[in-house]
This record gives sequence, structure tokens and C-alpha cells, in this order.
Amino acid sequence: MLEIPRPADLPPIDYEDRLSQRNFRRLAAFIFDYSGIKMPETKLTMLEGRLRRRLRATGFGSFDAYCDHVFDEGGLENELYHLVDAVTTNKTDFFREPNHFEILADHVLPHLAASGQRQLRVWSSACSIGAEPYTLAMVLNDYMERTGAPDYRILATDLSCEVLEKAHRGIYPTEMLEPVPAPFFSRYVMVAKDRERGEVRISPRLRAKVGFARLNLMDETYSIGSLMHIIFCRNVLIYFDKATQTRVLARLCQCLEPGGFLFIGHSESITGMNLPLKTLANTVFQKVP
Repeated sequence: MLEIPRPADLPPIDYEDRLSQRNFRRLAAFIFDYSGIKMPETKLTMLEGRLRRRLRATGFGSFDAYCDHVFDEGGLENELYHLVDAVTTNKTDFFREPNHFEILADHVLPHLAASGQRQLRVWSSACSIGAEPYTLAMVLNDYMERTGAPDYRILATDLSCEVLEKAHRGIYPTEMLEPVPAPFFSRYVMVAKDRERGEVRISPRLRAKVGFARLNLMDETYSIGSLMHIIFCRNVLIYFDKATQTRVLARLCQCLEPGGFLFIGHSESITGMNLPLKTLANTVFQKVP
């Protein structure tokens, strides 16, 4: 990833400097246009704190100097991914909203297996550091081994390059895996020989089933290859306004096989949207053939 070289003639960093309203509005407008993420003024302090790390890394002595470089002096291309990483929220857990995975194992997978699919295609469209796609892999792999069901592949995408790098490694603090059921933990998680490291890693056979790629849900089309049988897009729509939510969901439906299934977060809704979906369960939908 490209970095702005540290300019030798810039003044020392002023750690008392504050992000101005003007620069906050410039950043908020860019972030919304690029990522769909709303940045109300209540987020100014948060954005200031996260961008202060970029000032240290790039050597710019003030927010004014940094923002002028990004917006007025052609520095946006080099800073784009860093800005995205600074504003994205990466709250994630293994088996988050666990009833979704119960519905997946008890209803969705048996339905798809009975339909004669030879390989299931699953997409985790806002995968963060990987907890969701690896949870999906555990459930899918367990079902496949128990029932002789179809094989599967998982595509995991996110806007942030930083979280994708972490997801690809599949290494996590041990306590983060506490929600994983014990039978799954023993089969799909490797514990470091040095227990004092406090780290575990997802097993190679699961990591081999998940492919990671960067994708912006604001793009007009999603380059994901074949249509998906299952799409998870959970707890990302809440950061978008209603119009953006509708556009994103419509594009996701275009990527879904007729009869395929869409999961959204428990705090999200498709109410009032004209989408080719019928409700299977709360926040779980099937595409109408």
C-alpha cells in the first residue's frame, strides 16, 4: 500500500491541534460519497482521534495541513485506504446473533441440499476481521460432514484492507473464540503451543474454504462471479441512510440465486422496500424465484 513520505520540512506535530468544522465537513462528505457511511457532527471527536494516528504516521503537523494535502494537493489516492480504515467500525464476534446460524443449519442448508446443489456459494459481504465467514465455515463444514451435503465455498469481502489482512491470517485472541461451541472449537481451532501468547488460529481446512477480497458496497455492480446461494449482510446497513440501504439491498438481490437466502442484522429492516424477497424468519429472507 502506498504511503505519503514524511516531509522533512513540515513543522513538529501539534498534539493540541483540533479538527476544524470545515475539515470535518470535507471529510464527512467524502466518506459518505465513497462508503455510504453517515458521519454526523457527534462523530467529530471520534474521527479526530482516529486520524491523529495518520498525522503521526505521515508527519503532518496539523489537521489543516493533512486535509489540505489530501483534498487540495492530490494526496487522496495515497490516503484513501487509510481514511476508510479510520472511519469503519469493525465490531464483530464469532456466532454473533446466534439464532441466524441455527436457522442456517436447521432450515436453509437442508433446503439447499434437497434442491440438488453440488457446491454452495456463500458470501459474507461485510466480513470485518473474519469472525462471520469463519463461523459460517464451521457451520457449513459441520453440516457437510454430518449429512454428506454439498461442498461449499465462502467469499468474504470488506471495504477495509486492514481488517482483510487480519481476517486472512485467521489469528485471534483466545477470549474472542469463547462463543464457539466446544465441539467446533476442538475441530476447527488451533491453540498456540505457548499458551501464554493467548492466541488461537482457525484451522487450515477452514481457511482454505474462505476467499477474501476488497469490495465497496457503494459500487454500482458487485464483481463476485457466480450468483450466491446465501448472502450475509449484517450490521452494516445501519450505517447507511434509507436510500442507500435500498440500493445496496437491491444489488445484493441481483447477486442472489432465485430461491437463495439473505441474512441481515437484527437491528435492520427491509420494511417499505420493493425487493424480490419473502420472509423466512426475523431478518432472514428468501429470494422469490
